[in-house]
Amino acid sequence: MFFVRIMSRRVIYFFGVLIILVFGAWYFFQSDGGENEFSERVKISLRAVGDELLRSDQDTTSLVLPVIALEKSKYKLSFQKHLSLDPSSLVMQMETIFKKANLSQKYRVEVIQCADGEVAYSYQMNTGHESTIVPCGGRSLPENCYDIQVRFTDRPTSFFSSQTFIYGLTLLALLLLVTLLFQKKPLNKKQDQDNYTSIGSFQFYPEQHKLIKKAVEIQLSKKECELLAIFVAHPNEIIKRDELTKKVWEDNGVIVGRSLDTYISKLRKKLKDDDTVKLTNVHGVGYKLELLK
Repeated sequence: MFFVRIMSRRVIYFFGVLIILVFGAWYFFQSDGGENEFSERVKISLRAVGDELLRSDQDTTSLVLPVIALEKSKYKLSFQKHLSLDPSSLVMQMETIFKKANLSQKYRVEVIQCADGEVAYSYQMNTGHESTIVPCGGRSLPENCYDIQVRFTDRPTSFFSSQTFIYGLTLLALLLLVTLLFQKKPLNKKQDQDNYTSIGSFQFYPEQHKLIKKAVEIQLSKKECELLAIFVAHPNEIIKRDELTKKVWEDNGVIVGRSLDTYISKLRKKLKDDDTVKLTNVHGVGYKLELLK
């Protein structure tokens, strides 16, 4: 039963770790999928903005170049040819199209000159707050090569994001389970005193691999403990050699012919101080633990 309990505890820990890993993987792919979906909506919306700006400039032939994600929450809109820009039209088109796409209304826009990287026009939307900054329109930007960069300001970009928190929590739980799996269970003194089997004048503690006789502690090896536990479960009964060998050695994939006799001999030496306890060899059959009183 002792070994069954150990295995049961390890199986529980294993499935606990497995569940956490599955949850972590699920969350990762869900988060990644959500980010990809947001990014695609932004790119489609910015292409629509670019198309409207070209139409406002009376350009129906040149192309809007592929929208590029510069980093998380920041995107660049570019054009095939030079164009002139009306800031008022830019603000209106950006706001209208973003609302239709159900995108955040908190963002910063910069119109950048391709040649020197200078900011030709910029503004910040922050709906419902005084920090919204939209410079007056009316002054069109002359025909030139422009890139329009948009950064969404309400999306978490710091290390301490909710996603980082979930990953950290998952890792912490994993480490905790691994620690519980390998740590030794503290002994409860009362349980330690009660959880034994009497063998003559000995007290046999299978979970701690030991015998105690008159306060003298006798340590047992794992194999000695396993063999003695079998005998204790069937006192005064003959246990066949094959059965002993199978239960103690075969589960580990190893069967050594003389190992059984060697360990029986070791057990006899440790039990010799009590004449009422004998490990008897039944020739050609097996062994028997005889308790004479």
